[in-house]
Amino acid sequence: MPVTRTPDTLLPADALGRQDPELAEVLLAELGRQSTTLQLVAAENFTSPAVLAALGSPLVNKYAEGYPGARYHGGCEIVDVAERLAVERARALFGAEHANVQPHSGSSAVLAAYAALLRPGDTVLAMGLPHGGHLTHGSPANFSGRWFDFVGYGVDPDTGLVDYDEVRSLARTHRPKAVVCGSICYPRHLDYAAFREIADEAGAYLIADAAHPIGLVAGGAAPSPVPYADVVCATTHKVLRGPRGGMLLCGAELAERVDRAVFPFTQSGAQMHTVAAKAVAFGEASGPAFAAYAHQVVANARVLAKALADEGLDVVTGGTDTHLLTVDPAPLGVDGRAARGRLAAAGLVVDACALPRPDERGLRLGTAAVTTQGMGEAEMTRIAVLLAAVLREELPGRAAQAEVHGLTGRFPPYPG
Repeated sequence: MPVTRTPDTLLPADALGRQDPELAEVLLAELGRQSTTLQLVAAENFTSPAVLAALGSPLVNKYAEGYPGARYHGGCEIVDVAERLAVERARALFGAEHANVQPHSGSSAVLAAYAALLRPGDTVLAMGLPHGGHLTHGSPANFSGRWFDFVGYGVDPDTGLVDYDEVRSLARTHRPKAVVCGSICYPRHLDYAAFREIADEAGAYLIADAAHPIGLVAGGAAPSPVPYADVVCATTHKVLRGPRGGMLLCGAELAERVDRAVFPFTQSGAQMHTVAAKAVAFGEASGPAFAAYAHQVVANARVLAKALADEGLDVVTGGTDTHLLTVDPAPLGVDGRAARGRLAAAGLVVDACALPRPDERGLRLGTAAVTTQGMGEAEMTRIAVLLAAVLREELPGRAAQAEVHGLTGRFPPYPG
């Protein structure tokens, strides 16, 4: 499962090193950090060398406002081929009638979805930020919270699961123009059919923010929102293992509105090197090896969740269906923010996240990157034991780092 190629081919230090040795040193240092610490951030992964090659290709030089066959600059006949490939591969991979692969990020994709379906001041029902909603789900610091009237639904404080009765009740009361389903830290599969029913009853659009599970969907390891949502917003990194970027999937009836919402409403020229890298990632995700990878990601997450529970951490919802899990380290005598710092010092890179209890922070972990490195269930159990020992301060920092280096040495992200 590891991506293969020697690190020196990933980083052409000869060219960069000669011209800008200071920045070359930064890039090499980051490669070293990624290669010697455990990447357990749920939103991160290791791309293949082929994806990296596309990102560093001459396509970065081309300005390509518009869409294939209808650009505002000359000389786009070659990059048009790259974008058409990305669109065709995305449609085939996810069974969508239409795909837009130009959004620069997941947030850009959500912005475009709102622009296509809503007007400023419209009411939107989405998961509240304290329960795991994204910034684009109504944060007052974000465009979403400034332009739209968001109503937040949550999860049951005891089970950590979405309360669909509450979602339905809020939809009946507030009659939103759109319902958003999706979260940055919900470890269970969402019931897209239930959300569709709730949206229909309220006369609302259904927008699925599938940034986290879309890679599992590609690999057949998670249910797809495509048959249920009017628009699906997603990222192309995380489990999907492509470049950092976004995309939109929708039915043919909304295709023109979605495309116009991306260009010219929210973005100008597409980043053609990134679009090409997305095409590479979609091609990789269409094969049986990626399906095996996606299922192993979930298997690893489940083992990690159980092992952390065995070590005394409180695992939200009692486990996971996906690549991510959230845990409360309080039973080990440390809160989420302090735990993240303690783990970082030992070489275990994780996120702090909201817990379903008011004003409490926990940890969010993901298994996408370590699974790309080739780690399996045995390594997940070892990581859980190591993590708990660090949080309990039973293992000195150097000893913990030595164990981490032992694991990453056996499973390098880019084997030579």
